[in-house]
Amino acid sequence: MSSRVKKLVYAALFAALTAVSAWAAIPLPYVPITLQTFFVILSGGALGAYFGALSMVVYLLLGFMGLPVFARGQSGLGVLAGPTGGYLVGFVLCAIVTGLIVKMRKNPGLLWYVLAMAAGTLAIYACGLAQLTLVLHMPLETALIIGVLAFVPGDIIKIIIAAFVARKLNTGGEAGN
Repeated sequence: MSSRVKKLVYAALFAALTAVSAWAAIPLPYVPITLQTFFVILSGGALGAYFGALSMVVYLLLGFMGLPVFARGQSGLGVLAGPTGGYLVGFVLCAIVTGLIVKMRKNPGLLWYVLAMAAGTLAIYACGLAQLTLVLHMPLETALIIGVLAFVPGDIIKIIIAAFVARKLNTGGEAGN
């Protein structure tokens, strides 16, 4: 199987994993805590910017077509206009940022993966925060507390685990950049 076909298969797999991980959620008033961001940062770290972003675009298209792949089993374009829409857009940006930063080094070490994934996660936070403040007419300080700070501890754990996995995938030759 060609390298490009393998990456397309992996992109489809990451789209599916992101969809399934939306169901593992801790409900919070505006934005639930899910496992999705683990697969988002892993897609960028393991597949690179292009195929990582492609996997997230496929994920979003599935949800926009009506499949219940978003958190809380939601779907449709209305979700993009809601409080969590910025996070969804941020998924694509996260995969791009993470993949580009990983690719800056020929043989990235674990710390480089962690830094790349942290930068990607910041992209999700920025997009999500912007949407929360716009849609809910919420002060920035409040949006930071409910839309970012609540997620930091779990995201640190996700980043560390995803960095190990992405490095292993890329040094093992499976997904590659």
